[in-house]
Amino acid sequence: MIYDYEVATVKGNALKLSEYKGKVILVVNTATGCGFTPQYAPIEQLYKDYHDKGLEILDIPCNQFGGQAPGSDKEIHDFCKAHFNTTFLQMKKADVNGPNELPLYTYLKSQKGFEGFEEHEFKEALEKMFAAADPDWAKKPDIKWNFTKFIIDRSGNVVARFEPTANMAKVEECIKALL
Repeated sequence: MIYDYEVATVKGNALKLSEYKGKVILVVNTATGCGFTPQYAPIEQLYKDYHDKGLEILDIPCNQFGGQAPGSDKEIHDFCKAHFNTTFLQMKKADVNGPNELPLYTYLKSQKGFEGFEEHEFKEALEKMFAAADPDWAKKPDIKWNFTKFIIDRSGNVVARFEPTANMAKVEECIKALL
């Protein structure tokens, strides 16, 4: 269950997800130098609009995709504050795939695998890049790119996975339905 996991905050403190029992949680792997980085703005808006109703956001920066989060935890945090006025909690940079992935991500991917990209200006380029590297890429549950989002309901169930190409209005719709 999601509440069995913990993550490290940007300040290095352990955050036990059991502290979020009864909350709706959005978990997102982010990067500061990505074509999807502007999604910080609607994510912050979700936090402003729904935090008082029970939404928590776990922003987990990750440098595994194109080296697009190269800075230190402090540099990433400062960038997000300066460019997007983020107020939600940010975690330490971490891997979301591979031998050093956060155990939280091992669990999330076991609950909701990859189901394809939605129509988006980057869809074709992403699919071509992955297909060139691995013909079976679409069958694997791995996180494909920055800004993949998981939604956890108030009971701790992983109810949705949204790829970075997903329309943020759909993410909001899912969150609203759970609050």
